[in-house]
Amino acid sequence: MKKDIHPKTYRPIVFKDMSNGDMFLSRSTCATTETVEFEGQEYPMVKVEISSTSHPFYTGKSTLVDTAGRVDKFHSRYGDRKKKI
Repeated sequence: MKKDIHPKTYRPIVFKDMSNGDMFLSRSTCATTETVEFEGQEYPMVKVEISSTSHPFYTGKSTLVDTAGRVDKFHSRYGDRKKKI
């Protein structure tokens, strides 16, 4: 591999899924001020809304994740618009 091709801020970071609390370690250049202890060491932490451990496509569950109330807003705006036969 070529030397010095990554930015200076490329480092291990823990990503925390806020919907289920799962955490995983990866490398990134994300800027963050929060830290968390993961597997006995202190790492910078980035909070994510959804990851592969909570996304319905990957888990096989058809649960609806609605953190911002978008579905409720859609239903209040458009209501029940099913085709009537």
